[in-house]
Amino acid sequence: MATLPVDEQVRILRNDGLVVVPGLLGAEPCAALRRIAGEQLAAHAGPVEYEADLGYPGAPASHEAEGGRTIRRLLNAWARDEAFRGWAAGAPIRRWMQTYFGEPAMLSLAHHNCVMTKHPRFGSLTGWHRDFRYWAFERDDMVSVWLALGDETDANGALHLIPGSHCADIAAGRFDERKFLRDDLDENRALIDRAIVPTLRAGDAMFFHCNTLHAAGRNRLDAVKFSLVFTYHAASNHPLPGTRSEAKGSVAL
Repeated sequence: MATLPVDEQVRILRNDGLVVVPGLLGAEPCAALRRIAGEQLAAHAGPVEYEADLGYPGAPASHEAEGGRTIRRLLNAWARDEAFRGWAAGAPIRRWMQTYFGEPAMLSLAHHNCVMTKHPRFGSLTGWHRDFRYWAFERDDMVSVWLALGDETDANGALHLIPGSHCADIAAGRFDERKFLRDDLDENRALIDRAIVPTLRAGDAMFFHCNTLHAAGRNRLDAVKFSLVFTYHAASNHPLPGTRSEAKGSVAL
């Protein structure tokens, strides 16, 4: 099936809050990124975030517990390898973000900017949330790009997303103290029941809005799942002073 033009991909994202672009990265460069990520994971190359650091459902209770050194994220992917930077700021992404924002774009170093890993057994569940609830910018119009470095399905913990939820008016009281959507409320269940789980193949990219509700399940297969994730904002959309969003800075594409 032919790939849709970028402006049509952007239209779908604006309408649905997400769009999948099959094969945006070719097989060989994707395999190279997967190899680099695997080597860095095996070496525990820092900085990293452990599952035990977050305490999500299914995570080890501490670093000393069984599986306590299970890595959830290889942080600061931008600084880890030129190959990661080449993908994150390359022509396809630069063109896509220019089309979406209608102006030059920036890559945030504070948000995502990581290799996400999902391990069998100790890879934890992630509740329903909007990324922008954790970020601090003038406008809540930012886009994340999730690159599958291998196949992603519901069986190995692929993202669940709720189409159109980026436009939904959701009161703060419908989220818990950790800013996850409460699944015990009927009005929230009606949203959650609309969720989809896009199947991604290695090299597929999913673009999703910072207010699109998403969650992730457990990896029920035998191999670690790898995904490379970066977040972008318009050059005119500035981080708020004194916040982590500002402190980490951004990179112009």
